[in-house]
Amino acid sequence: MTPEQFGAQIQLLIEKQDLTQEQSYLLFRELMLDRQSQLQQGALLAALTAKGETVDEIAGAWQAIDEFDTIHPEDLPDGLFENSGTGMDGFKTFNVSSAAAIVGAANGVVMARHGARAITSRCGTVDIMEAVGIDVDCAPAQVADSIRQAGIGLFNGMSPAIHPGGLGRILSQIRFGSTLNIAASLANPARPRQALRGVYSRQMVPATAAVMAKIGYQQGMVVHGIDQTSGLGMDELSICGPSTVCRFQGEQQEQFTIVPEDLGLACRRGEEIAACNAREDEIRRFMQVISGTGRFSACEEFVSLNAGALLWTAGKATDLKQGVTMAQETLASGAALSRLQQWVACQNSNAEVGLERFERVKKGDCNA
Repeated sequence: MTPEQFGAQIQLLIEKQDLTQEQSYLLFRELMLDRQSQLQQGALLAALTAKGETVDEIAGAWQAIDEFDTIHPEDLPDGLFENSGTGMDGFKTFNVSSAAAIVGAANGVVMARHGARAITSRCGTVDIMEAVGIDVDCAPAQVADSIRQAGIGLFNGMSPAIHPGGLGRILSQIRFGSTLNIAASLANPARPRQALRGVYSRQMVPATAAVMAKIGYQQGMVVHGIDQTSGLGMDELSICGPSTVCRFQGEQQEQFTIVPEDLGLACRRGEEIAACNAREDEIRRFMQVISGTGRFSACEEFVSLNAGALLWTAGKATDLKQGVTMAQETLASGAALSRLQQWVACQNSNAEVGLERFERVKKGDCNA
């Protein structure tokens, strides 16, 4: 595609014209292969975001990332589940999705995670899992082994071993929520068919569910939470305000609102779950929740809410309230901590080194 042809497609977006899935795919192929100037690439993302993305446009972006910039491991088990957020939300929280995934794995949900280092937040999924001993830069085959053996693994979305082309390059440079953030969160190398996904805006909830169904997800839940004090949004279920939710199975959608009080949880203050200023404090708080020593804290309830939604969506709980109770029991029993230790042992090119780091962090040495 020539620069003139690429620019003509951007002009259509500026004029508020929607693209087909094929048109979107061809444009994002240019981004993944780095065939256009940086200015043109940024202009595409800005114009598409300003217009408002359609289901077909997001699906086309995902198709290009999946085809041209994703390494897919072989021999993965069936029934994989993922939980992740798009990032770029207004309210930066404790790393709840990582903790919720461990709770899910401890309850038999086979978790294939796909995350990144912090860009706009202080401590991303990859940062915190690296700190507790996970080898986040290992080969895709090692992640697949961990999924098979420990029931959980993490693909580093910023690693050239996973996405060797344009994805990490672009995401590391943009500082606004875009089509690429939605599509990238869907570009899991394991291609799971069930998911709990958080998005950066309430308006994107039903559209993201529709995209997921379109690209092959069988069922899932898409959420966006609010901190009722600040009014800022988060790509998680909120423990400090209402959450907009869309559950889907195939093309059938059910939309509703969740408030913590309906589940027997207190509505907490946003500051109680906000990300810590220091990375070491964030890691320490994460380990307190996972080990069960953070019982009844706001972060523990935040994790229980999101893990409960995961367990409900995965069919391990009959409803959300039961899922929350199961999550609380898993954290209190030490089962989540045991599963994390097993994960560290499995997703490591050198398990001894990883487990040594895990033991230091467990004892409170979070500078490891």
